This record gives sequence, C-alpha cells and structure tokens, in this order.
Amino acid sequence: MSGPVPGTPSLLRAINDRAALQALLERGPLTRPEIGALTGLSKPTASQLLARLQEAGLVVLDGIREGLPGRTAEVYRINPAAAYVGALDVTPDRIEVKVADITGAIVGEHTLPTPRRPHGELVGRLNTAILGANPPDKLRRVVIGVQAAIDPTTGRLGYAATKDVPGWQIPDLVPTLSAGLGVPVDVENNVNLVALAEQAHGAAQDSRDLVLLWADSGIGSAIVMGGRMHRGASGGAGEVGYMPTPGAPTAREAGRLGDHGYQALTGGPAVLKLLRSYGVRGADFRQAVANAVQAAEGTGQKADDARAGLRDIAARLAVGLAAITSVVDPGLIVLTGGVVLSGGETLRELVEHELHALTIPRPRVRLSSVEGNPVLAGALDLALDTVREEVFSSTVPS
Repeated sequence: MSGPVPGTPSLLRAINDRAALQALLERGPLTRPEIGALTGLSKPTASQLLARLQEAGLVVLDGIREGLPGRTAEVYRINPAAAYVGALDVTPDRIEVKVADITGAIVGEHTLPTPRRPHGELVGRLNTAILGANPPDKLRRVVIGVQAAIDPTTGRLGYAATKDVPGWQIPDLVPTLSAGLGVPVDVENNVNLVALAEQAHGAAQDSRDLVLLWADSGIGSAIVMGGRMHRGASGGAGEVGYMPTPGAPTAREAGRLGDHGYQALTGGPAVLKLLRSYGVRGADFRQAVANAVQAAEGTGQKADDARAGLRDIAARLAVGLAAITSVVDPGLIVLTGGVVLSGGETLRELVEHELHALTIPRPRVRLSSVEGNPVLAGALDLALDTVREEVFSSTVPS
C-alpha cells in the first residue's frame, strides 16, 4: 500500500507528527512539554514523537531552556536543512531568484540580467540564475513566475508575445524544465503568485472572493473565488490586458497580442502619455504618477491639471474594473503594480470613487501591502506549501 491504513497506529502517529511539526513551524522552538500541551499528547507519546522526528532529520535540538529552580527542558526546532525550495521571477529584463529553507528563511538570492539577445537555451539560463543564489543543498521544488500562463490543454505557454518570453514556446514546458533542472518545477502566472502572497501576508488575508489588478507597464489580474484561484479553461482567466474596452483599439485592429483593449488605455506607456497631455512630466510612468500626486496637493493651474490627470487615470482603471466586477462580483479588489503604487492612497481613493459610480456592487478597494517582490513571495509560499506537505507527510513508513 502507498500509505498508512485509516485508523491504524501508523496513521495516528503520522497525524501527531504533522501536528507537532505545524506547531514548531508556527510558534518557533518549543520544549517537549509545550509540544505535548499543544498537541494533547502524553509525555511518553511526545517523547517518542520527537525521537522519531529527530531520526527523520526533521527536528533538531535547539539548546536548553532554564525553568524553575533545578529544572531545565530541552528545546526543539524544525531542522532548516530538511528541505530547500527556489522561487524565480522571470521578466524580459532579468531572472530574480530566492532560495529558502523549509522554515521559510531566505538563504540565497541572485539576479541574473537578461541580455537583449539571450545566449544559450532556456534551461541553461534558469540553472545559471539558480546557481547564482548558492543553494546550500539540492532544491526540493522550484516555482517560476512568468508574464504568461500555462495552457493546461496543450502544456504550452500562452498569452504572451515571443519577445516577452524568448525560448519559452516549447511543448510540455513543465516536464521539460523539471527534467532539465533536475527538480520538480511549477510554472505559474506572475499575477496569480502576487494574489497568493496578498492572501498569505497582505491586504487579502480576510477575503475568499477577490480580484487583484496588476497595473504596471502591462496589465493583468488574478481572480480568487471561494478561496481558490480561478484559472479558466485555457489558463487565461485574469488576462484582462486583452479585454475590449471603450475608447481603445481592439484585437481586430492591433493583432491578437498587440497593444489593444484595457492595456492600451491603462498600461504604463498609456499613463505616461496621458499625464504628459496634462502637463505632468516624469522619466517614466511611475515617476510621472508620483509627480502628479505631489503636484495635486498644491494650488493653482498645475495642481488642477494634475488632479484632472489622476482622475482620468482612475476613470480608465475603473471602466475595466467595473466590467470585471459585473461578472465576478468580488468582495475585495487589491490594486498593485507601478501605476497604482506610485499613486498611493490618492489614486486608490479616486479609483474606488469612480468604480462605485459605475457598479451596483461596491467592493472594497485596497492597495497591496506585501513588501519586497510579491511575485517571489507568492512563489516561495507555493513551493513551501507543496514541500511541507510532502515532507511532513512522510515521517511514518507505510
């Protein structure tokens, strides 16, 4: 049989092991009495459990804790070296990597710039990026975030122009990468990973029905319904950059993967052009939005123009969000990406106001609160969840 039989002592041991490991993961180093209290186990059973987990290499001693006079207790913690995972964020410009141990502590980081004309095959570039982070040991799983989506019907990457993901248009992408890197690989849409990070650590921790809008140079979204990521039949749920939008060219005029729809109205280049028409300057769209917010706090014609420009951006964003809201009816919309984060609370309020003027539902609108690179944060969460499930479930032989 592949696992312990329901109701047998081995199953009970596996359940107890999992409970103890989860307690150590969430609460940090613990003594045997503390583990016993948290899991409801007797002293002998807790002692047997800890011996078993030490033998499996999952738990290590972490010193002695002084207690009442004459009493000491051994402290145990999860062995960080029990497993390592890798997270990659792949963009046209670079591959960013983080490696974490099973506790989630970051033990390696690296950024590999992508040359204008990449040399070598895809697997080689990914492997070079991972090795640059100096993993302490062999990785147990790697999760890669990309600006595209895997089509489950074909195993190929879709919803991306070749120039954005050079070398990725190969059949059976995930098995090919897993074989080439010598480690199980998951390839996930980058915006979906951001949504996972927001659910775990950020603005969406209390929400089971939400839409995350990524408004940066490109536009994308993630849709979570009933606590589950909605992917769609071809993996393209949330690819709203291609959504036909009033005032923007359609795919008929611009080509299937061209600059059309919601992207043409609200992507970074469009925002920069729009703000320039209001007299707001900036080296790029992020700086221009930030300059508009700063100017809008003043008085006079420049301040009026900046406020009008920000309202225009908000109205454009709200039109697309209204269409999404009318179909999905989310309880929460999380805004992230360079356009909206540069606009901060000022732009968030404007978007919420414009959206609620267009829709019958009135979803809450929040800014992202995940620090650092949210794609890598979500990729690490996904990798760690998978590996912990594997490792924590393998303590008792079948």
